[in-house]
This record gives sequence, structure tokens and C-alpha cells, in this order.
Amino acid sequence: MAFPQAFLDEVLARSDIFDVVSGYVHLTKKGGSYFGLCPFHNERTGSFSVSPDKQLYYCFGCKKGGGVVNFIMELEGLSYPEAVRFLAKRAGVPVPEEVDQEEGRRRRRLLELNRTAARYFHDNLKTPQGAPFLSYLQQRRISRRTAVNFGLGASLDSWDALTTAMTGQGFSKAELLASGLVVQSKQGRLYDKFRGRLMFPVIDVSGNVVAFGGRVLDKSEPKYMNSPETPVYAKRRNLYGINLAKKTKRPNFILCEGNIDVITLHQAGFDNAVASMGTALTTEQIRLLGRYTKELVLCYDNDGAGKAATEKAIELLQNSEFTVRVLQIPNKLVDGAPVKQDVDDYIKTCGPPAFSALLDGSGGHLDYQLTTLAARYDLTDDQQKVSFAQAASALLAGLSNAVEREIYAGRAAELSGISREALLLEVRRAAGRRQSRERRQEVRESLQPAAARQPKERAFRYDDPRSAQAEEGVLQLLLLDEGLFAACDLALEEFSSPMLAGLYRQMLQWRQEGRTVSPAALTAVSEPAVSEHLARILQRPVTLANAPQAMEVYIGTIRAAYQIRQGDPLLAAKDIFKNKKGYGGKQRV
Repeated sequence: MAFPQAFLDEVLARSDIFDVVSGYVHLTKKGGSYFGLCPFHNERTGSFSVSPDKQLYYCFGCKKGGGVVNFIMELEGLSYPEAVRFLAKRAGVPVPEEVDQEEGRRRRRLLELNRTAARYFHDNLKTPQGAPFLSYLQQRRISRRTAVNFGLGASLDSWDALTTAMTGQGFSKAELLASGLVVQSKQGRLYDKFRGRLMFPVIDVSGNVVAFGGRVLDKSEPKYMNSPETPVYAKRRNLYGINLAKKTKRPNFILCEGNIDVITLHQAGFDNAVASMGTALTTEQIRLLGRYTKELVLCYDNDGAGKAATEKAIELLQNSEFTVRVLQIPNKLVDGAPVKQDVDDYIKTCGPPAFSALLDGSGGHLDYQLTTLAARYDLTDDQQKVSFAQAASALLAGLSNAVEREIYAGRAAELSGISREALLLEVRRAAGRRQSRERRQEVRESLQPAAARQPKERAFRYDDPRSAQAEEGVLQLLLLDEGLFAACDLALEEFSSPMLAGLYRQMLQWRQEGRTVSPAALTAVSEPAVSEHLARILQRPVTLANAPQAMEVYIGTIRAAYQIRQGDPLLAAKDIFKNKKGYGGKQRV
């Protein structure tokens, strides 16, 4: 159900973007805007801007932008209705009862269904069919108390056991499908998604059961299965074990690969362990972790996949506010041969004190990267030393801090037996080459303005970039000066971009209804990708002194392109000559 327009207007009027954003980001005034470190990507130089006049935010680094609703959706990980309610509560604006009840009812029903299903799965452990799962937990040395703390359970080896149980509890088939617990066949038959699996409820920071993970006990595939994305669950925004880890008194969080690793660590006293659910570490998960700690210990498996996950996490966390350490689980020896082991194996073999010693001795991520890099080369061979020096220099050249570059150049020199001075010189050269490449890239992008101005979302890409740029210009002028509507007589069909035409249609409708047309209002009702692109358009420099002339040029360009698309080049030429210089001449704003 849509929110009433008057309610939305009131929420936006009471939610000044500077006031809202400054609650999350430290902002410093520069000219007519405010700047700070972007909360959506890692940076050390503030490229995140907030414009109180336009009620928009925009990051010149990651290109994210929009209005206050988009900001809350992105940062808090909320849906559009949730973000509006969040702002309404903050501003003290009561949500219309019928809207609040309808949206809230749907969410509450799904959460209630998940909680009921979690209890059902847990109760299955007490049945004869649950005996193999209890036996498995005993084999893995998972205590009953730990199983209860994590809400572990079992899905029966049946096509519709859960479906029957939940419909018997009053939940509809539509709700079961929406929860992701039930799947519909091509013939329309409903069947349980999880069958014959050890079940792991995923609980968010608020204590809600939002999803499930399931593991088979035998060798069948897939070994692990996770809930799909639902209205109450987005895997990129959740971490397994976060509901318990957020209470830890430890100074850091341990980031693991799997559910069992998290459970074993918590049982061993390391209650700061969490894991992602079937996905690599995401920026949303990093923001979630940032609420509780500023130090992360990466503890992935010591195999190829685990090392790749470690490298990806390090890359994502590079230049962030987090201190990042890497804990490497050593291989065990079986008959004199090294065998890889995971966190669960290590704690059960060597005990919690041994893991604690590994945790205390875990090094920084750069030490890990350099050590891993050195292992790829035979450093007794001169040519291999040269190759290592080049690879290490390329790695260290990416550091923004010159002091860090010097310190770790010394570490790389120690590993390789190369003189510190020679390696530091190579690092400085690599840093210079990197800066030159970045400058060349900037020049290339500046020479391709049409490509650079295309929307990031492929579904919105421009088929006629020349006309679309003029259409962007029209929207920008109308949003900055409503008086220019009198000079704009464009028809919707003359727009080449359906996305821009949709924005124009919304603006015209608001004008007819007597509503104020503003960037904040337009971004609030647009989908995120559209809002982001609109914010990008509105960040471009503009001078309103010659806006009427610019509007005339834009309209002429749009109509000329429209006539060409309609197959009438003579009328198109007439429109171009009418505007003399055409789009891109001196009259352009």
C-alpha cells in the first residue's frame, strides 16, 4: 500500500538531509556544501558531499547519491517503507494507521512464521527422526546448551512435513512461499525447501529469525543450502552469530567461513565470532560490524578458497577505519604429511588455549599478504627475487600512507634478502607508475563524456546519448527553478530515455496537483538506481542566469533527435538551425 502524499511531504519537510546525515558522518562545510568520509565505501579523503539546498547527497568516489530516504535505505539496510517509517519516527510524524498496519502486518507474519518454523525444527531433534541429527551434534562435540543457544534443529526427510505443520499453525501458502521455506514446482505443487538437513536459524541483531541454513549429514549435494532473499532477509546485510557476538566484551570480531566454525568458537569461549551466509564479505556487512568493533580478525580456512576469501576481504577493508589481522590455522601432520584443517578441527584437536595463542599472535593483513606472496617464489634464485620485488612493490604501491610503504618495504626486504634501500626505491617507482596510470584513466574518462554520463544500471542505458544529455539538462533546470516550466512544452514521447521521461511525467503530475517539485521529493519516490543517477545529474555545475536560453537549446536538441528517430531529418535540421549553435554551443549551461 502506498503512503499518502501529504504524509510523505511532511516526513521530507521534517527530515533535513544535513541533520540526518550528520548523525552518521562528520561533515565539514566547503562552499555551499558539506563534505565528509563516504559511509558507503572505504576512503581516507572525503569525497562524500551533502547539499542542503538540493536536499541531496552524492559521493564523487563511489558515485552513490540520492535524497534522505535513499540514504537511510542504503545505510540502515532498510526497504523503502521501512526507511520512510524510520524517518517518520525520528521526525515525530505519525504513520497513517492503515499503511502502518498493512506493511507491518506482512513483515510481522513472516517473522512469526520463521520463528515458528525454527521452533518446529528444534523440536524435531526430540523425535525419533531427529536421533541421527543429535548423534551428529555429539560427534561434532556440540553441547545441548550450545545447540539451544543457536536454536539448532532438523528438517525431516519429507516433501511436505514443514508445509503441513505451518499451514496447521494458520500460515497461508502465500506466506510460506514468501518466506523461502517452501518451493513451488512447475506443476504448482508446494514442497519443503529444506529436507533431511541440520538446520541453522539466522538471527539478526534485533533477535528476529530472518532466514535458515541447512547442512546434510551424508555425502549428498548440495552440502549446504541457504534461504533465498526475502522481504525480511538480505544475505549481504546479515552475519551468522551477530545476535550473540554483539554482546561480547572482547575488543575485536573474528570473521569465519562457516556456521560450525562460529558455533565451535562460541562454545570454546570466543563469543566474538561471526560468519557470512553463502557470500563473500560485503560493504553492508562491514558497516554492520562497524557498529560494534574497529578491529577484525580474518580466520578463513587454510585452503585455496579460504585464501581467496581472505584476499577479497583484505581488498575490501583496505584503507578503511578497521584494523585488520589475519589468523592462519596451521596444517596438522598425519603420518608425517601436512593436512589442512579448519577452525573447528583445530580447537577440538589442540584446545581453546592454543587457539587463543594463535589469536594473540595473528599479524596484520600486510604481513600476511607479503608472507603469502613470498611463498610463491624461490627466494634463493636471483631472478625469482627480482620477480618477488616487483610483485611486492606493486602491492605496497597501493598504500596511501607513505610511512606504511616504507615500513612494509623493510619487511619485504627482510623476507627476500634484498637491501631495504633497493626495495624501497622499487616501491616508490611502482607508486609513481600507479599514479600515472590513474591520471591517464582520468584523462580517458574526461575525453569520453557520453560514456561517463551513462547510468550505471544497464536497464536505464541511453540509446540516444545526445538527446538524453539534453533531457538531463531540462530536468536539472526544472528541478532548480520551477518557473522554467512555463518555457518547457516538451511532450513525453519526445524523450528518448524512458527513465528520464518517467521523471518528467512525475514532475508534470505534481505540477497539475499544485505540489512543489523538488529533488528531495523526486528521489524519495524513485527507485534507488534512478535516484542515484538523478543526484549525479544535479551535482553538475549550472548557472541559472542564462537558464531560459539553455532551456531553448536543450528543447531544440531533443526535438531534433526525436524527428530523426521518427524518420524526418528535414524537420530535425530545421530545429537545429532554429537554435543556431545547437546543443553544446556557448549557450549551454
